[in-house]
Amino acid sequence: MDRLDAFKAIAAQAGRGELAFPTNIDASMKLQRALNDDNCHIDLAAKLVQADPLLAARTVAIANSVAYNRSGMEISSVKTAVQRLGVRTLQSLVASVIVRQLSSKIRNPLLKAKSNQLWQHTAHVAALAQVIARRVSHVDPDTAMFAGIVHEVGGFYMLSQAEAYPEVMDGDPEDWVTHGEVQIGRGVLQKLMIPENVMKSVEAMWEGLRALPPENLGDTLLLANDLSPIASPLHSRPGATSMSAASTIDFAIGDGTLASIMEESAEEVKSLTSALLH
Repeated sequence: MDRLDAFKAIAAQAGRGELAFPTNIDASMKLQRALNDDNCHIDLAAKLVQADPLLAARTVAIANSVAYNRSGMEISSVKTAVQRLGVRTLQSLVASVIVRQLSSKIRNPLLKAKSNQLWQHTAHVAALAQVIARRVSHVDPDTAMFAGIVHEVGGFYMLSQAEAYPEVMDGDPEDWVTHGEVQIGRGVLQKLMIPENVMKSVEAMWEGLRALPPENLGDTLLLANDLSPIASPLHSRPGATSMSAASTIDFAIGDGTLASIMEESAEEVKSLTSALLH
């Protein structure tokens, strides 16, 4: 089997919903479904979060990040953290746990290193998307962070399957963009029941077309991806903004500029990224 056949095999499984998820994802997906219920109360959400030690710790960390802790008052209670963040932000945190669980069974050191870099990239994009949404494009910040967390979920799944399909790591890296990313990514996003508006923003990223200043969720995600100081280890998208060129992206926003806003928001981005990574 060559690399393209391996991508096609994984994509076919994804298209049929026959995804080989680690067993520890089941509980996280049940929690995600519960949080997706419009009748999910904050008290119930807090109880569900407390049942997962990793999620509980991450929830408190995010609640204490600069982006969410405007008062500077640090908290240690999961219930108080849930009340501060709200159910929609919790959905993003559960998604981050699911994404990390996808790579939990990877043992190969090279694949593990790629997975770790991909998560660093993901955390930076999610934090940047949250701030850009709130300060620049004025789309919902929680949705933007959620989109940032899941935008490379197909890549995580591909890496999790690379020991069963070692051919995916051979050949031209651009094969992932052409033959794997969209087909596998769409199947994984659908299996995880990602909302349609977030799906569309990720698909916009695959297409690579955006407006500056950003006007919608897809534009926000693309700009966050370009501004991330950590690149995806999977590919260099044709036409993508280079790391050096990304530092020159600037435009007027009201009385300020993108550069000035990102400089003002640097501590928020750093704090939120750190909370997502640990």
